[in-house]
Amino acid sequence: MEENFSKADVLDGKMYAVLAYLSIFCIVPLIVKKNNVFVLSHGRQGLVLFVGEVAALVVSIVFPWAFRPLLFILFGFSFWGMVTALRGQFVKLPLIARIAEKITI
Repeated sequence: MEENFSKADVLDGKMYAVLAYLSIFCIVPLIVKKNNVFVLSHGRQGLVLFVGEVAALVVSIVFPWAFRPLLFILFGFSFWGMVTALRGQFVKLPLIARIAEKITI
């Protein structure tokens, strides 16, 4: 499912939206472009993915076999988000978007 954003927001924030999916760097777009709805949408999803990655690392301490599949899925979502951001689009990632919508910044 896609949302419509103004062309100005997309052009102004495309690279920040991509940055939102690069692990800890998800914080940068949330701070720098907090008035850009396109960037915030991607930034929220990137933040949820980052928290999931950290949780996967913590879980891997106890269950090492669970780390690789979970991290692979999270990296796949990150890649999907980066591709859609580069195309100037926004796609609600399964499960991630539901959590991200609850985040207020």
